[in-house]
Amino acid sequence: MATLGKIRNHGVLLIVIVGLAMFAFIIGDFLSSGTSYFNRRREYIGEVEGQKIHYTEYEAAKDRLTEVYKIETGRNDIDEDMSAELRQEVWRMFLTDYTLQAEGKKIGMTITAKELADQCFGENVHNIISSRRAFYDETGQFNRQQLMQFVSHLDDEAESADQQAYLNQARTYWFYWQDIVRITRMQEKYTSLFSSCLTANSLDAKHAFDEAQQSVDVEYVSKPYFAIADSLVTVKNSDIKALYDKKKSQYKQMPNRTIAYVAFPIVPLREDYEETELLMKRLQDEFYTTDDVMTVVNVNSDVTYSGRNLSIDEVPEQYKEFAFGKDAKAGNVTDITFADNTYSMARLVEAGYSLPDSVELRGIAPEEGGEDREIGWVREQDMPKDLADKAFLAKKGERVTVTIGGVEQTFEVLNISKATPKVKLAILARDVTASSKTYAKLYNEAKQFIVSCPSESVFRDSADAQNRDVLTATNLLKTTDKVQDLKSSRPIVRWAFEAKEGDVSDVFECGDRFIVATLAEVFDGEYRPLESVASELRYEVMNDKKAEMLKQQLAGVTSLEEAAKELDAEVRTAEGVSLASYRFGSAGVEPAAIGEALRLESGEVAAVKGSSGVFVIQGGEKKTANGEFNKELQIANLNSRFAYSLKYQIMQMLDDNADVVDNRANFQ
Repeated sequence: MATLGKIRNHGVLLIVIVGLAMFAFIIGDFLSSGTSYFNRRREYIGEVEGQKIHYTEYEAAKDRLTEVYKIETGRNDIDEDMSAELRQEVWRMFLTDYTLQAEGKKIGMTITAKELADQCFGENVHNIISSRRAFYDETGQFNRQQLMQFVSHLDDEAESADQQAYLNQARTYWFYWQDIVRITRMQEKYTSLFSSCLTANSLDAKHAFDEAQQSVDVEYVSKPYFAIADSLVTVKNSDIKALYDKKKSQYKQMPNRTIAYVAFPIVPLREDYEETELLMKRLQDEFYTTDDVMTVVNVNSDVTYSGRNLSIDEVPEQYKEFAFGKDAKAGNVTDITFADNTYSMARLVEAGYSLPDSVELRGIAPEEGGEDREIGWVREQDMPKDLADKAFLAKKGERVTVTIGGVEQTFEVLNISKATPKVKLAILARDVTASSKTYAKLYNEAKQFIVSCPSESVFRDSADAQNRDVLTATNLLKTTDKVQDLKSSRPIVRWAFEAKEGDVSDVFECGDRFIVATLAEVFDGEYRPLESVASELRYEVMNDKKAEMLKQQLAGVTSLEEAAKELDAEVRTAEGVSLASYRFGSAGVEPAAIGEALRLESGEVAAVKGSSGVFVIQGGEKKTANGEFNKELQIANLNSRFAYSLKYQIMQMLDDNADVVDNRANFQ
């Protein structure tokens, strides 16, 4: 009871305490969940038409495309440029896929499972599938039976780790192309709707027919703008501003940055050459005398030794005479030589024997009744070493069995090329590279440069004082992967969007160069500013004023001869000018001149402003061809003319109008 009394006496205070505790609990829970919410938002690389793209989903798609690229090209070396291109392609796939899905939902259009199966392996295989070399037979043609055999094994149970790896690769390959077929088929169906709705009519057909039928031969004289000195023309800032306002819609932009930067090449110094030469001399005796050449070379050399048989064409030029000359014999060695920034020495491991250059093989089907595979002629260096060791020692018609990728495979030697001289040549070579000391020295030079130019205002002066070139990179977007040819330069782009105009960066390591940059210009407006396009606008305004000057000079001229004399130009002829023409005589692409030539009556003279100069044209007799108008054929020709570009225009229109959130810059 006493306790209850205390509670009653302190009721208000307890209510306040409990209230604060509840508030703290609620706020804490909100902040905790809010943190999770914002973290989840940061996990999405983008959003297209309401469909979010999670980072893991995007990375999985990139990994899948990378694997397909390796299979299609047979290359495993994915450099920085190709990696960026693959990432961009993955983003385009998401953009196209989700945009088409959104449009398809509006009109009830989709790709059914049955339709997709028919397009992938049914009676109407899409050309995306039929053009894959993986499904070609030995004649180089698409083989549907081979496709079906490939698809039927995708659900197999692996009996080994190697087989599991192969199945995973095959499934990745197949599901990627299946997805591409689905997206492409959706695009084809969507664009075909517009193709059916948009068609030329009889008036279009007659107009196009008449354009092609009527032509004229005209004489003209011209004066190019460059023939008039720029000093004779006055261009005011107000003129440039007026043209900018007129063309402003053409200068729409994404937020971008311009940087200036200097490079400090990471190159070896004199002491690096001396250290490399000393190392080679220490290895010389062991290389000359060892019984285990392969280990000595492969542990110490930048050139590996595989023990393969080499023909004279496969031996480096500097060692051809050593390896195949009259004095060549096993055990011979060379002195240490220096060329192309590399110290090297060579040893003949074997010499004075001959072997075939290549063998013709057939792959034997693993199961009875299966189809053998014609492989063709293969050189030793183009096949696994285990297979080469057996195939090049086998006789014609003999079969050899080897294990490749964990799977036992049998090959028949169909033919053997003529034997040619071979050698086994070991080369121990060391490239001269920048040592850690050199690296630190060059890095410190870059750091000292930063100290000398704390702001952009003195950046160029400091570079000039040190005789260093200042390079400029413009139009860097948030998603730009690489600054010009600088390797691993994505961090520079991130810095540029975090820095303030005029800031100088820290040192960036970009492959074989250290880079120091300054943020020269920031463009965050919807349109490119007048200052950034003023030079090109000035050129256009100048040409307009030169055209006005020439037209004033030609005022009162009534004949082509007078115009030629006034402009100090010769009379030329443009033959067969029609509205279907692309060029005007030898003057190039001049649509205004073409239109004027067809407008003028015979003998009439007029001056017209062209793209490259002013033209004075004398009208000629118009000629009409005797072609017969075929409305249906003309409509079909017009439709086919714009059908090719229509699908690209439609997809571009969808992309431009899609509701897209692009967060890729946060993940690169």
